[in-house]
Amino acid sequence: MDSFWSTFWTLLIFLPLLLLWVFALIDLFGNPEVSGLAKALWAIAIVLVPIVGMITYFVVMYPSDAPAGSGPSPDLADQLTKLAGLRDDGVLTEDEFQREKDKLLGVAAAS
Repeated sequence: MDSFWSTFWTLLIFLPLLLLWVFALIDLFGNPEVSGLAKALWAIAIVLVPIVGMITYFVVMYPSDAPAGSGPSPDLADQLTKLAGLRDDGVLTEDEFQREKDKLLGVAAAS
């Protein structure tokens, strides 16, 4: 019975942690945005304090984006501003502006 539980806990806890640890190190050394000294410091943190080091690495390197529906993306806002500028300069009529604005907003809603 003892063999079953030791195998169970090994497969349930140790193996996934080991895989995450290896993945964190592979990701670290494959990340071109991290300099040499920073890679060395991250590697030391991941190896010496595995769970905290891995979690901290992933939180810092891959921050979560703002929740969906939190507003238009900066790219969309820039495009709308450019369209409004073209309309204000007389390059686009009000109808053309509305059509292009609807296209942009329709694409953004479908994404």
